[in-house]
Order: sequence, then structure tokens, then C-alpha cells
Amino acid sequence: METYSFLREMADSWALLILFVFFTGVVFWVFRPGATKVYENPANIPFRHEDKPAPDGDADAKEA
Repeated sequence: METYSFLREMADSWALLILFVFFTGVVFWVFRPGATKVYENPANIPFRHEDKPAPDGDADAKEA
């Protein structure tokens, strides 16, 4: 068997399986029960200054 054919066969089958398992692992890690508090602050970033503009001393509102 040629090297290319062997590597192609491995990429078609095992690499796809490994990437699928990695993807499902990441999805389960993000949506695990204890992760709500960890991701609550970053999820609310777009809504921090929804009612009024950021104050002048706020680091997020400074322009470069």
C-alpha cells in the first residue's frame, strides 16, 4: 500500500472521528451545569451600557 493511500484512509476515517469527539467534548464542556457562572459575565458584555453611555473614566469606553 502506498504511503499516500494509507494517510488518506487514516484522514478519512480516524481523523474525522477524532475531530467529532473533540467537538462534542467542547460542546459538553461549555454547556456543563457548573459553567453558567463562569460564562455569565462575558455573555453580558454587549448589554453593559444599554441604558446610558459609559462614564468618562470607564476603561472600556476609552478611545485609542
